[in-house]
Amino acid sequence: MELDPTRILRRRDALAMGMADHEIRALHTSGGWMSVHNGSFIGSSYADSLDDTSRHRLLIDAVVPTLSDSAVVSHESAAVLHGLPLYEVELSKVHVTRNRRGGGRTTAGVVTHCSALDDFVVVDGVKVTTLARTLVDIARTTTLDTAVVLGDVALRQGASSLEVAEELERARRWRGIAAARRIADFLDARSESVAESLSRIRLHRHGFGDVELQVEIRDSKGKFLGRGDFGVTPEVVGECDGKAKYVKYLRPGEEPGDVAFKEKRREDWIRDTGLQFVSWTWDEIFRFEVVVDRLRRAMTRAERSPKPTAIIRPARRL
Repeated sequence: MELDPTRILRRRDALAMGMADHEIRALHTSGGWMSVHNGSFIGSSYADSLDDTSRHRLLIDAVVPTLSDSAVVSHESAAVLHGLPLYEVELSKVHVTRNRRGGGRTTAGVVTHCSALDDFVVVDGVKVTTLARTLVDIARTTTLDTAVVLGDVALRQGASSLEVAEELERARRWRGIAAARRIADFLDARSESVAESLSRIRLHRHGFGDVELQVEIRDSKGKFLGRGDFGVTPEVVGECDGKAKYVKYLRPGEEPGDVAFKEKRREDWIRDTGLQFVSWTWDEIFRFEVVVDRLRRAMTRAERSPKPTAIIRPARRL
């Protein structure tokens, strides 16, 4: 019998195909197949090739058929189904919510939450909490970094401020709601990457409270010179660099080095206008004091220099 190692094999389906229990056990004990959840298996080599998010999607697919109809996939698991980024989140268990007051529990592979749940959507045939509800659940139960990274993207994907406000009101007596409200106020759909969301948190934490995102830089005649990730002040542009950015903007036939060269040339054009340009790397996000020092020195230079000939224009809020 030919089995597809990239598709979940459920014990009941294997038995229906004529396999015996000892044959199913042999698949597992031989190392060729691994257990995903009770009675569900997947090819070991295939599973090893997947990232954490894809493995969690497999776990969801294995768990959902074992749940009652009242269970709705939620929290981190809902984020996976919505395609939202999960930064520093543990994904060993599927999270579901039931619309009732009590009975929350954790079992093998499943965390069950119990709370009011008035609405859900269906993603790939699975009942899932809405984008707004998922955002609020994550904001209540995880870290600031995790919630902002996910929340910025959730807004960009279509979760409206009104929907988020309604979910916050519904959760007004739930644990973590105060933090969730602060996070919701901080979210910005203009953040275009994990690095930008994390940088924005750290800029705010260090007192840069009026930073603009995705700024356009134009010369005195209105000619477009380029964009910057952050307008830190009217004279200082901030940019979070990274290999992912260079890959993102590759055109056919280009190498990452070609994009890096163009980025460097763009920075030179911007500096020629008198604007201060400060960039930092992914690693420096996690020792942000070096970035703060760089920014403050740039601000000091700007105070001592002639007024720039270029203008920083913030992007319209989405």
